Amino acid sequence: MVQDGTVVKIADNSGGEVGKIFKVLGGSKRRYAGIGDIVVLSIKKAAPRKAVKKKDVVYGVVVRQVK
Repeated sequence: MVQDGTVVKIADNSGGEVGKIFKVLGGSKRRYAGIGDIVVLSIKKAAPRKAVKKKDVVYGVVVRQVK
């Protein structure tokens, strides 16, 4: 389960490498996100010359987690 403030690795080819979750979508008091849930995150580390840059705000889907 991931929550606000969790630092995550990004697993696609958009150019983002590390992001920080700051909102779990799906309700006003929703705290945790599991596999398949949509989150809003900020890019903290990005590859050079790619589509996303550092400080970009993007939507993401949780695809892997370790309990």
